[in-house]
Amino acid sequence: MKFLVIDDNNRTNQSIADILGKLGNCDSAYDGVEGLYMAEAKAYDLVVTELILPKRSGIEIIRELRKKSNCPILIVSALNSVEKRIEGLKAGADDYLSKPFNNEELLVRAEAILRRYNNNFYSKYVNGNIELDYNSKMLKIKGEYVRMSGKIYDILECLIRSRNIIVSKDQLFNRIWGLDSDTVITVVEVYVSKLRKLLEGYGCVGYLKTIKNLGYMWSDTKHLISDEEDS
Repeated sequence: MKFLVIDDNNRTNQSIADILGKLGNCDSAYDGVEGLYMAEAKAYDLVVTELILPKRSGIEIIRELRKKSNCPILIVSALNSVEKRIEGLKAGADDYLSKPFNNEELLVRAEAILRRYNNNFYSKYVNGNIELDYNSKMLKIKGEYVRMSGKIYDILECLIRSRNIIVSKDQLFNRIWGLDSDTVITVVEVYVSKLRKLLEGYGCVGYLKTIKNLGYMWSDTKHLISDEEDS
């Protein structure tokens, strides 16, 4: 799983990243502009943000993200008034934790949010004949284990964890290859095409949708492939 921590205090940022490191990998941003850019550029499983930030506030980040993303958001802030908690939750955050926080409580709240978005986030995704084990990184279709390269697996897991949400080519590229990668973004189309052909061999390609000019989406319901869905 992939997380983003937005907090301008280096020590607090690192502390939260260390706690969430028990569940996955963390990126860090230290001001509101950088945080919003990274949150929009990648498909994160959870964004943790302070409200008091340089350049742009946490509330602004949340409102901007909610215009285009269903990404889970946890506020961890030094602002602890009832009014601020209400404002943060109304803006679109999933939960609010005041500073100073208990490390175990932060982890438990993050896990609770992730469970609401994915009941099997700890272990696996199961849908009909498809079973993806996040721990072993193995895909099983109709009881048969399916071999795939690391990047193809990474794309599949990212789409399944964000299922029913459109993930753009930029988000896939930035999350899997990295913002600083020298690889060209068209590599995403190449690997999605490989994934599509792999799934097609098992009669499961209908779960993978290409949304023209927007990106890709994994749907729990099969659909008929249109002529436009060619990558």
